Order: sequence, then structure tokens, then C-alpha cells
Amino acid sequence: MNNNSTIIENARRIILEESQSISNLSNYLDDNFATIVKEILMTEGRLVVTGIGKSAIIATKIVATMNSTGTPALFMHAAEAIHGDLGMIQKNDIILCISKSGNTPEIKVLIPLLKRGGNKLIAMVSDKNSYLAEHSDYLLYAHVDREADINNLAPTNSTTAQLVMGDTLAMCLLEQRKFSPQDFAKYHPGGALGKRMYMHVDDIFVSENAPKVFPEQPLSEVIIEISSKRLGATAVIDENNQLLGIITDGDLRRMLEKSTNINDKKAKDIMSIKPKTISRNELAIKAFEQMEKNSITQLVVTDGNTYLGLIHLHDLLKEGIV
Repeated sequence: MNNNSTIIENARRIILEESQSISNLSNYLDDNFATIVKEILMTEGRLVVTGIGKSAIIATKIVATMNSTGTPALFMHAAEAIHGDLGMIQKNDIILCISKSGNTPEIKVLIPLLKRGGNKLIAMVSDKNSYLAEHSDYLLYAHVDREADINNLAPTNSTTAQLVMGDTLAMCLLEQRKFSPQDFAKYHPGGALGKRMYMHVDDIFVSENAPKVFPEQPLSEVIIEISSKRLGATAVIDENNQLLGIITDGDLRRMLEKSTNINDKKAKDIMSIKPKTISRNELAIKAFEQMEKNSITQLVVTDGNTYLGLIHLHDLLKEGIV
């Protein structure tokens, strides 16, 4: 059995080989690449990505990246295409076919069928002289000298190069479309970025049973209110629900450090009269930024000066905002 140093040395060799394969791709870019980007941008159809074997797996990832960054795309397995899936291709679609050799039997059967429909065909291959390269309209040259395994058989360097070339194409399309964080959030409404861009304070905080006391209430009732509502604070309001101040559990601790006699204390005696507030209409991420800036864990939610409730750091964490 090989010792640890041999295993680590081999692992480093593989990583360096794969990284070199990626680095070499930059030497293969030319005006043809720019033309491909423009063709995809101008098409009224979709980008149909196809391949077989490990290239098919890479194709599915490229499709996912394209769809999430503003380029409509779908995956078509090369083997399934000749058994009915060709019907998914529409007149204005552009086809990207991925294959290391470009000479597999399935590819040779598929290409004439694709060409028959009149769709533009982009080849992503490692061999410029392959059947696929010679019968395509455009070429994405993802050449690798060899695979990373000792037998030069397992798809490693080649699939990594395909993946990076696909990412490069997708990101160039993204930049040409001026795809913004807001656009990205639109396609990822359930993700952290989507929530940051779309979720408002009003979507998170709970207005029912919001902690609140009046200024003349005794401190014993203030403690019960803070404890029962479990938000670590309570607002102090007037009879018209207008915000007067806030009392936090920190305020209570500091008061008790000075005096344990609470019988003569009222809410107005220990409240902070300028609490940190946030509008119900603000983005939830703004609430987090304000909490972080002021080293606090809750904010008073208001509509003008009308008290609505409290939003706590835990609410933001629960929703995946932070």
C-alpha cells in the first residue's frame, strides 16, 4: 500500500494537471468565441445543450447555469434524441453539442439529424478535426492533451475543461445582457440572494401579540411582558399606539445592577427614548445591516411613528436572510 506522501503527491499532480488544462483554454479563444456569444444573444429561441456519457452530465450543469443567468436553455441527451427527443428542438433554437472526441457513434448519427432541421450547431470538442467539429457551424475548442488518470482514460481534464468553457460562455452572456443582482434574485427567489432582494420586514415580523407597555406601568409588569413575548424587549407606547421608547432585557440588567428595589420603578423611568426603528416597507436585509451596525438583536418596526412590533435577529436567521 502506498504511503501518505505518495498519495498526496499524486493528488497534487492531478490538481495541477486539471488547473493547467483550464489555463490552456484561454489560448484557444478567438473571434469565433465572440461570434458564438452574439449568435446566442440574438437568437429568438433557446440554447439546446446535448452530449453523451460524462459530457452529458456537464451539459446538464451548463444548462442550469444558463437558465439561472438569463439564457433560456434545455438539455437533450444525445442518445435519447434519436428516439424521439429531437421533437423538443424548435425552429429558432441554437444547439450546443459537447463531446471530447467528436467521433462517437451516437454523435455521428445525431449530427445529420440536427443539421436537417436547419438549426445553428455549436461544437465543443477537444479535436478540431473530428466529425462533430467539421460538421458544425461554430467551434468551442476545449482541447486537453490527456486525462489526469495514469491510464489516460477517465474523463477528468476533458470534462473540467468542458465545464469551464461552459461557465465562460454563460458568464460572457450574463455580462452582455447586463444581468443584475436583481435579475439573479428573480431566478432564485428561494435562495439567500432572492430573499435579500425581495423579502421585506413586513414579510417577517409578527405583529400579533407584539410586546408593548404604557409608560406608567410598573416595572414588574414590564418584566412579565418581556419574558412572555420572548423577544428580549418591549416597546413603550401611548394610548394612540405611538412609539415613546423601548426597554430591553439589557436595560433591566443595568437597572438591577444599580438597585434591586423595583417597587417604585415604572416603564418610563428606564426606557430608552430613541430606539432604533425600521419601516415595515424596508428590505429585511436592511434590518440585519442596522442590527449589525448598532450591535443589537432587535429593531422596532413602525409605520411612521405608529408602533407595529419587533423584528429579531432570530427571525432573519430563520428565513435565511443572513
